[in-house]
Amino acid sequence: MSRRVLLTGARVVDPAAGRDEVADVLVEDGAIAAEGSAARAAVLDCDGLVLAPGLVDLHAHLREPGREDRETVETGSRAAALGGFTAVSAMANTDPVADTAAVVHEVRDLAARAGLCDVFPVGAITRGLRGEEMAAIGEMVEAGVRIFSDDGHTVPDARVLRNALTYARAFDGVVIAEHCEEASLVEGGQMHEGYHSYSLGLAGRPREAEEIVVARDLALARLTGGRLHVCHLSSAGSVDLVRRAKAEGLRVTAEVTPHHLAFTDEDLLTYDTNLKVNPPLRAPDDREALRAGLADGAIDAVATDHAPHAVEEKEAEFDQAPPGTIGLETALAAVVTHLVEPGRLSFLRAIEALSTVPARILGVPDHGGPIAPGRPANLVVFDPAAEWVVEPPFASRSRNSAFLGRTLRGRVIHTLYRGELVVADGKAQR
Repeated sequence: MSRRVLLTGARVVDPAAGRDEVADVLVEDGAIAAEGSAARAAVLDCDGLVLAPGLVDLHAHLREPGREDRETVETGSRAAALGGFTAVSAMANTDPVADTAAVVHEVRDLAARAGLCDVFPVGAITRGLRGEEMAAIGEMVEAGVRIFSDDGHTVPDARVLRNALTYARAFDGVVIAEHCEEASLVEGGQMHEGYHSYSLGLAGRPREAEEIVVARDLALARLTGGRLHVCHLSSAGSVDLVRRAKAEGLRVTAEVTPHHLAFTDEDLLTYDTNLKVNPPLRAPDDREALRAGLADGAIDAVATDHAPHAVEEKEAEFDQAPPGTIGLETALAAVVTHLVEPGRLSFLRAIEALSTVPARILGVPDHGGPIAPGRPANLVVFDPAAEWVVEPPFASRSRNSAFLGRTLRGRVIHTLYRGELVVADGKAQR
């Protein structure tokens, strides 16, 4: 395919440059080219479409190595590209755990072979995610890792987390708050504790379990001066804690998932295991606080928490099914449908939360814009008006989508990764 592509008539939404206007964009040899002759360029008519910096996911579980029946780096990267992502942060809870440079290099090599998006491995905070002693953080830093997390597990020992925050500060690294739930309050819990858990006869997971750990982690960030990122907020109380920490000047950022922005615990009345997630879907007032926090900046970013599971695992009884939903292929459309279309977010803020800010948090300057001459051509083009029903087949190896069977608005048409069309006309090219 031509190494020169002219995208004509697109609505360019570029938060890094504060730009929202109709313009042509020329791509040449992997980068945005200055305006000039577009001779011999492949022309893509983008009239009526939005062109934006490629999306950046702070939080995805690609499962490889160890659970290739659920997902591989290649299938996860293809799902990411189809969802408009040009960069994905792969969490450490693989088998073996990404707690050494060797596993980091393996994930990175698998991503390079797939060639569909950049994959930035996250290093574990503790060895084996056991929460007892720090992993080989220095070794992983030398391998290029700057983000560390035990997501999927809570670090029970505050001293260990304190040491990680202090150590990461030396290289301006980021500690992604481990799964924020006080284990003693959620043992056996299947969904948010409240009216609907009682009516369904399911053990609950109270919002206070999250808020206790969020408060502790923010206190440790205050103590150490380290950079803390709080993942998948789900409760109104957690949003308030983060907002107050920011007002105090703490170096803290936070994310929310599309499914927590879209659904509440009432949606579990059908016992749909695809809506069983962790942290759980909470009450309407929690969802409202998450939406408001994303709009006013208390919450910095949207992250998928893409968590693929084998079909037979999710087809089990509700209390036996594992929590988690895939999200890479639906994140953009979910935000457009539930926040942009109702007027809760502008397109500029939506793209900022899905691309520009996550790129800044991860420290990946080749992503997130601005769309300017000389910049790497990591771009997404999508139709904001296209309606589609979420249904298999997915590019992901799994199909456990919280949005399964639902109609969403907004569909990715093209994804350019380093100037190459890895998705064209809605279809993966590799």
